[in-house]
Amino acid sequence: MSPSEVVEGVDLKNLRAGSLIDVETKSRHYRIEFLGGNAIRISGHPEYCPRPELAQLQGSTNEQGVVEVGLIEPGMHLTFFLKDSHPVTTSQVVSVHVDQANTSVH
Repeated sequence: MSPSEVVEGVDLKNLRAGSLIDVETKSRHYRIEFLGGNAIRISGHPEYCPRPELAQLQGSTNEQGVVEVGLIEPGMHLTFFLKDSHPVTTSQVVSVHVDQANTSVH
């Protein structure tokens, strides 16, 4: 994967901690910092996360409610839990853009 690219979808297990993910949904734009595992810092919702908030990414949910754990997929709905365990499901994901963390040491 190049340092910055638009992807069809993203699987968190293929990302390095510190990677940034821009998710465009039908109604909002979310900025996600991947922290490792399913831990993220997310912003973009005026009520739930207007500023970056720690959260746990569940994955993407389709129209039938089936969850693809650890994935962010266009055409599906992003689901995450804020630190108070409040579940948030977004409108349909339109696009995903990933900036992979640079792991080179100088």
